[in-house]
Amino acid sequence: MLVNNAGIAIYDDLSSLEVLEQTFAVNFFGLLRVTSAFLPLLKRSKGAILNNVSLAGLAPLPMIPSYSASKAAALNLTQSLRALLADQGVAVHAVVIGPVDTDMNRGLEIPKAAPETAAAGIFDGFEKGQEEIFPDPASQSIAEGWRNGVSKTLEREFKAFVPMTPARAE
Repeated sequence: MLVNNAGIAIYDDLSSLEVLEQTFAVNFFGLLRVTSAFLPLLKRSKGAILNNVSLAGLAPLPMIPSYSASKAAALNLTQSLRALLADQGVAVHAVVIGPVDTDMNRGLEIPKAAPETAAAGIFDGFEKGQEEIFPDPASQSIAEGWRNGVSKTLEREFKAFVPMTPARAE
């Protein structure tokens, strides 16, 4: 495993179960726990959830497979929550973000969006009611393909399998 100047893993090869466990603890189980903790309030207020899932959740970035796998799981969780909570008035959005100039990407010589640009793109996508928000130039380049692709089509089709709840039956 290689680590950048900020102490963040910038390469792993799936050989460390500890790295996988730590990454999933933050990117999947952390997301699930925070959502569960706030869900009663979100239902009462008809609130919204915005989950950061990353471009690496759509296709694995081979240099960080643990991160990519955890973000793919976070995307799947986000899509599941979207279907399960729709009839309860809770909107669920996936922020599919590309590289941003943060500590995580320090030392990587790649094009990166400014944090302010990414933040503005997230708010813009949220205001437009986009289920998947592509807030930066790297992610915007694939947005249309995602929205019209097979994965999004299947998500829409599979939503029909959500069991009827009293709220949906009314």
